[in-house]
Amino acid sequence: MDKLVIDIETKNSFADVGGQQNLHKLDASFVGVYSYDKNEYFSFFENQFNDLESLIQKAGLIIGFSINRFDIPVLEKYFKFNLRAIPKLDLLEEIELGLGQRVSLDILAKTNLGIGKTHHGLEAIRFYNEKNWVELKNYCLNDVKITKDLYDLAKKQGHLMVPRKYSDEIVKVSFNWKEQILPATLF
Repeated sequence: MDKLVIDIETKNSFADVGGQQNLHKLDASFVGVYSYDKNEYFSFFENQFNDLESLIQKAGLIIGFSINRFDIPVLEKYFKFNLRAIPKLDLLEEIELGLGQRVSLDILAKTNLGIGKTHHGLEAIRFYNEKNWVELKNYCLNDVKITKDLYDLAKKQGHLMVPRKYSDEIVKVSFNWKEQILPATLF
């Protein structure tokens, strides 16, 4: 079964839907995906979510950054199957478990990969509203690439370096991931 790295962008913000408690009211505008089996990046605008559904249904593992708190809850209303049944590896949750604090994808990428994000998430909403599909796609796929590279690095070396909040200290957060991949017969 395939391993997928995903990231989503939305059409609206928490301010537009009355706060984080209304996460389910956010609408996805774009989803970027990397497939390990195909060694390829995929782009899905909202009119292509049926194709995205087919790809995700074949996944045995979904990898992302804050996917359990954001991406998955936003995406699940678009699919006819239980998206939460697919095993997930959430890099942010793994760091929280190991360190007891959250960190941004941008800071994590700068610390471990020497690169940063190209934009902020709220800019993706602006790209959507301006119908700037190229920037929306490039921004999201760059976040997918960063997440993939962080995951690959953590798998290779068994850890990531994470800056502590409110200090200059950088600590090693170790991982001992036992990836569970669902058998194809569940779908």
